[in-house]
Amino acid sequence: MVSTHPDRAAASAGWSGHVHGSSDYRKLLAGLFFAGIATFAQLYSPQAVLAHIADDVDVSAADAALVISASTLGLAVGVIPWSLVADRLGRVRAMSIAVIAATVFGLLVPFAPTFSLLLTGRFVEGLMLGGVPAIAIAYLSEEIEPRHAARAAGTYVAGTTIGGLLGRIVAGPITELANWRVGVFTVGVLCAFSAALFISLVPAPRGFVPRRFVPRLARKRGVRNHGTHLSLITLLRANLTSPRLFALYAQGFLLMGGFVALYNYLGFRLADDPFNLPQALISLVFIAYLAGTWSSAQAGILAARSGRWAVLLSSLVCMTAGVLLTLSTMLVIVLLGVLLATAGFFAAHAIASGWTGATAQIGRAQASSLYNLAYYAGSSLFGWLGGVFFVQWGWGGTVAMVAGLAGLAAVITVVALRPQPRQP
Repeated sequence: MVSTHPDRAAASAGWSGHVHGSSDYRKLLAGLFFAGIATFAQLYSPQAVLAHIADDVDVSAADAALVISASTLGLAVGVIPWSLVADRLGRVRAMSIAVIAATVFGLLVPFAPTFSLLLTGRFVEGLMLGGVPAIAIAYLSEEIEPRHAARAAGTYVAGTTIGGLLGRIVAGPITELANWRVGVFTVGVLCAFSAALFISLVPAPRGFVPRRFVPRLARKRGVRNHGTHLSLITLLRANLTSPRLFALYAQGFLLMGGFVALYNYLGFRLADDPFNLPQALISLVFIAYLAGTWSSAQAGILAARSGRWAVLLSSLVCMTAGVLLTLSTMLVIVLLGVLLATAGFFAAHAIASGWTGATAQIGRAQASSLYNLAYYAGSSLFGWLGGVFFVQWGWGGTVAMVAGLAGLAAVITVVALRPQPRQP
């Protein structure tokens, strides 16, 4: 197993990052790929079987979606604390603790005897899962040479799409054969193997410098605030008062909210008229996630050529067009729309998340954590609110909400993220 202790000497010597194509570069991306599977497979595995959960515990579609919202809310709450843990213990060690703890909960939570206990367990599971996305982009930014950071971030996001896909397509068919609890538990077993591969593959951090946060009272008593001795409030304030960073947080909040709502209620729609698809076939719809695997990796490559702004705006247009196509009553058109919306969303997320790490001047882990907080807060809020629209106005109501969120994200991109002119 690779040591997870930070190499302080290398960091202080001016580490410039792993070179693209090197052995450690490949190990780092492979390790984070499996971390993405371990995290996002268990986070979203219940999404494929929400209709079964609703029937089993006798709740509405919107209430069943709280199983997803509870875990994403826990993740949103956890990202800032995990960023502090990462600043003290090191990126890899913190991610290892998080993914192991989350996997333990992932194996236990499916067998919760009551709906309220299920929601509580999912919240705690999400709290533990927060340690991976809260830290991963900061880790990449510190360990990969800067000119390849956007491509590496795109590759990491591609790995998270595989995790989300596996969780859904494994849980769905097993639910048909047994029940949803066995289906979600099976995904937990898959995540345990992925967590072990992450820990064994990922290289020890070399660009990490441990930070100690000085409380406000201590600074008043004369403790000097040099170098790495920065208060959490100082770092958060710096990253919340930057207009460009705030606009990037808004991207995560709006887009993830709309995307989760789309997939939360797509299964309910496909199970109803005029499609009437069985659960096993509905689960296969999540193969559309592969479009996100491809687009997130390509977005990083295109951003290196054409700039992040142009790629982000194009991705938002693609997502909006795809969402509108799902209004069709022809299954093939609906599936095409899901593909386009998925590709557009993940490309936009890859750009926005990587851009956040590159934009932050100080407190890079906190900047990434704030992005993830907004990202999963949007998931929790709009993932549930989309069900209210669905119950009141049907699929058209949910589509209107999702398209509106993507449109608002595009407006923010045009107004607040336009490339700044270079200084002469």
